[in-house]
Amino acid sequence: MQIKNDISENKPLLWLMAIACGLCAGANYYSQPLINSIHESFLIPESQVALTVTFAQVSYALGLLFIVPIGDIVNKTKFIPLLMVLASIGLFICAFSINLPMLWVGTIMAGLFSVAAQVLIPFATMSVSPNKLGEVVGLLMSGLLVGILLSTSLAGVLSNLFHWKLIYFLSAILMLIIAIALRSRLPYIPIHKISYSHIFKSMGVLLKEEKRLVFRSLIGGFSFAAMSILFSTIAVLLGSTFNLPDFIVGIVTLVGVFGALSTKTVGKFADRGYTQLITWLGITILGLSWIFLYYGQYSLISYIIGFGIINLGLAIVHSSNQNIIFRLRVDAKSRINSIYMTSYFIGGATGSAIGVYAWHHGGWNMSCLAGLSLVGFSAIFAFIDQLYSQKTLKL
Repeated sequence: MQIKNDISENKPLLWLMAIACGLCAGANYYSQPLINSIHESFLIPESQVALTVTFAQVSYALGLLFIVPIGDIVNKTKFIPLLMVLASIGLFICAFSINLPMLWVGTIMAGLFSVAAQVLIPFATMSVSPNKLGEVVGLLMSGLLVGILLSTSLAGVLSNLFHWKLIYFLSAILMLIIAIALRSRLPYIPIHKISYSHIFKSMGVLLKEEKRLVFRSLIGGFSFAAMSILFSTIAVLLGSTFNLPDFIVGIVTLVGVFGALSTKTVGKFADRGYTQLITWLGITILGLSWIFLYYGQYSLISYIIGFGIINLGLAIVHSSNQNIIFRLRVDAKSRINSIYMTSYFIGGATGSAIGVYAWHHGGWNMSCLAGLSLVGFSAIFAFIDQLYSQKTLKL
């Protein structure tokens, strides 16, 4: 199948889109390592400052649910840069904030509109031939995941060397530059003329008719939940067990970048039809990672290995999921991505909460058991998805 304006060979544009995905995703994580610095700057209790992280997550989730589906009914060539410009305004508000409420306003605005990445990814799948879909999605996901992993480390480094607001200012400038560059380079794709209210009715229909979308959303949600246990426990474990300062904890998380960079290669194998095999490989790696993480309470090297391969496993599962869901409905890719990513981040938020509960009621042993159990649920739904896929192929 030949796609008009196929961007799969336009490497500069693809890398620009990958950078855009990384900037948008990272915008929601800057505040995580900055809580203490913001507390000292505004002289506000840390418990209130910590709400900044919550506002970032909630606003992003609302953007996934209410803004991303619009990508199916508007000119994405204009819509994506517009979202990025609005997100950059939110980041500028954070950079020039003089009190905590102003920081919250900027955080909510940045979180709400940084979902531009989740419009950009399905847009890319409509601009490439089917045999290149996995590779292109993999490249963009590499940019997105690397952006998430680098964001906290860079925020911490710049805060220690200069000021906590600098990361917001620099990312806002970069976001504007990338938005302007994309505005003149993204190809036009015809839009579907349906109303905004109909979007949500059609999303209900998608959930009812596309069983694989439901199964793959559950696989992704449980996998990200297993990974997210580490978000709420890593600083506590490494700080209390190995007496590592926050800056070093941020450096440790950088090992996850190697896993994130694997998604382009994974996508190539997915394009060849090995999505089921790749899914099971990713789930197996997720399970194996928790063995290393369990022994991480005794050995920092074991923890680092576990953290690295859990990111690899999650990247593999996520890449195979997206390769499948983006082939379901050509005319509803933004809505499909909205459903999948909303489930994905609900899983992440749930995993973080489970991590806190497990740590306080059973320490690291219970945290590891919880993580492994969540991987088990991913495996169950992967098995159900495989059975359903085989059944539909026979019909």
